[in-house]
Amino acid sequence: MSTPMSAEQAWRDLQRIRVPQERVYDEVERSASGGRRAAYATAAIMWVFLAGLGLDLPRWGVWLMVAAYLVLLSVPAVHHHRRSQVLLHHSHCTWRMFATFAAGAVVTGGTALLSGRLTESLAPMTAGLIQATASATAFLLFVGPASRWAVGSLRRPGARTYRAGADR
Repeated sequence: MSTPMSAEQAWRDLQRIRVPQERVYDEVERSASGGRRAAYATAAIMWVFLAGLGLDLPRWGVWLMVAAYLVLLSVPAVHHHRRSQVLLHHSHCTWRMFATFAAGAVVTGGTALLSGRLTESLAPMTAGLIQATASATAFLLFVGPASRWAVGSLRRPGARTYRAGADR
């Protein structure tokens, strides 16, 4: 036994479902990017770390710099995690997110290594500043477009937003 329904009522019901779903996608996109401030903060922390490594520190100084770098990188991550208000039950990382992370590591790490090689003949402090500037710039140029591409897959029609078999 089915109840007759007008096309107009069906459309309103569909919109009632779709609008919250679009809001969830907007929240995921906002949360995934972290915003410009997070990217600039990460780039600044990386710049200070790489510039500090150019000081020709003893081994204990390098390990101290690495520890400080990791602690400073965790501060924006914890802040961003606490700020996020959306907890999706069936969300998952897509292959695009993993590819973006790997490509970002290759681009940023490759820039740091290549700029370090190219500036070996310079004074350590000058080489460190050039290496830090080149790496932070490569990071900033990569992170914006790459994160938009990675999260863009959520908006495709028919995109899978849950794991297979997870719905009951």
